[in-house]
Amino acid sequence: MTALKSNEDARTAETEAKSKLAVEAWRGVGAEENEEIQARGSVFLKRRSRALLGSLLKPYRRFILVLILIVVVENAARLSMPRLVQIGIDHGVPPLMNGGMPTELLQVLGVMVGALVLQGIARSLFLRHSGRVGQEVLLAIRRRLYRHFQKLDVKFHDRYTSGRVISRLTNDIDAIMELLAGGFDGLVTAVLTLVGVAILLLTMDLHLGLICLVGFPILIFLVRWFSRQSQLTYRKVREHSAMVIVHFIETMTGIRAVGSYRREPRNQQIFEDLSERYRDSNLVSFRLVAIFQPGIKLIGNLTIGAVLLYGGYRVIQGDMTVGVLAAFLLYLRMFFEPMQEISQFYNTFQSASSALEKASGVLEEKPGVPDPVDPKSVRNSKGELHFDDVTFAYVPERPVLPGLELNIPAGQTVALVGTTGAGKTTIAKLMARFYDPTDGRVTLDGVDLREIGNDDLRRSVVMVTQENFMFDGTVADNIAFGKPEATRAEVIEAARAVGADEFISALPQGYDTDVAKRGSRLSAGQRQLVAFARAFLADPAVLILDEATSSLDVPSERLVQKALQTILKDRTAVIIAHRLSTVEIADRVLVLEHGRILEDGSPAALTTRKDGRYAALHNAWTESLA
Repeated sequence: MTALKSNEDARTAETEAKSKLAVEAWRGVGAEENEEIQARGSVFLKRRSRALLGSLLKPYRRFILVLILIVVVENAARLSMPRLVQIGIDHGVPPLMNGGMPTELLQVLGVMVGALVLQGIARSLFLRHSGRVGQEVLLAIRRRLYRHFQKLDVKFHDRYTSGRVISRLTNDIDAIMELLAGGFDGLVTAVLTLVGVAILLLTMDLHLGLICLVGFPILIFLVRWFSRQSQLTYRKVREHSAMVIVHFIETMTGIRAVGSYRREPRNQQIFEDLSERYRDSNLVSFRLVAIFQPGIKLIGNLTIGAVLLYGGYRVIQGDMTVGVLAAFLLYLRMFFEPMQEISQFYNTFQSASSALEKASGVLEEKPGVPDPVDPKSVRNSKGELHFDDVTFAYVPERPVLPGLELNIPAGQTVALVGTTGAGKTTIAKLMARFYDPTDGRVTLDGVDLREIGNDDLRRSVVMVTQENFMFDGTVADNIAFGKPEATRAEVIEAARAVGADEFISALPQGYDTDVAKRGSRLSAGQRQLVAFARAFLADPAVLILDEATSSLDVPSERLVQKALQTILKDRTAVIIAHRLSTVEIADRVLVLEHGRILEDGSPAALTTRKDGRYAALHNAWTESLA
């Protein structure tokens, strides 16, 4: 029993952790901003989401006014029908019954046909042009989100999972699309109908009109109750929807690890728990609708019954015509129908509002490495790097680099060695400006990296990592990724320079072979050679190799080491490697520990140092080859 309880507690804890992650996904912001939003309340969220929607609709203000005018015309034509029915019954039918010419009835029928045609034309115009505006707005927000996601720094993407990114660009966009496709049209139509019908009822017969409006306060109460409850409910629906998506994407992304550790049953259990929460939250929303819609119908039917009894009595007494009573009943049907539209609008609006909150949260994220306001150009960079008293910490008060001083002259090849956590990769990330220093500065040719435009910096500094991403497309496309305008001859030359041409030519379609998902058609070593060719073609002033040869087997590594002589020529290079065979091609070796430089010198000089760290590493490596 104790073991079962322990398992159940563990299960609950893991599900709660997923819930916490999904809540962040729903809001679309980091933990720090979540705390700020919680402090400022839902009013801030509404204001922010409305501001985003307003900015999206702003370019189409005049067009939207025209669309509203079209809706007004359509609804005016529709609201004229019961009044025309009244005129037809009261003034057109009696002559017909007396054997006379139904001239007035024919005129009424003609006007009714004209009103129906006008209503149809207005509806067609609205659907055609509102659809265009809606799609333009969706295109704008997709572009804005995609552009902003690319601008955000590595730190943001480290904590913002791919599942959450996908949810922003798909699930949330779909929710906004539903609102733009029919939500606003339904709301405007409902408001015009309610106001128009109320005025017509009161002007046609004040006493009967007042009876019709007796149930209005109850309607207002019911609508307000539904709006408050549905707002909370639909936020939970979006939260749980995000939870399911995040868990699904994470599982499918790490499917190899899931299979290797036999994680399928546990992941299935978590997925079922999250799906059940999603189902339960949807059931709550259905219960709300199950109370609201029948409630509206009940009030409507009771009002119609009251009007029919009182109006019928007045018709018998001769105080009211049959036509007026018929028009009243038709208008009452119109009056209560929009309540269904309002309930549907609330459903759509709450879902879209939640999506807008998350999208606006992402768009308010500030890049940790923003572009400079007045960028300085380094188009013809020599490649000299300098760390000027650089301090850096991923977590405050736990510095990885406690004041690093380092100068790398242009054209020098420097190898960084040391134990895991020594700060090697951190130095590389600062050189590539994936992060900015906490204190101090990193310069390229004497210019602070924070003052260099992003395009110039990426052109001057390229980083090749252990796991280089292969994009969907051909081998040639992946090599030309850093230089899209490259010719086929340049692509082939880059592949030859790094020794990749031989295996590429042997592929079924050569350079036109599709690499498949994440380059799965290529081996790890082949993917790394393609990454080297990509970097060579980009021709940066500074090339950073972060464990870039670790995926290569011995024959491939030897081939790459020959290619490195070509790649590293006339450029600054920083090599992070555990294999000393790669380190030995460097002009200079830095031995690091806890972010400090313990040894600095050429490989040959450091090898001869007694009791030196590099000498010990070199001796251990030599013995392993024996």
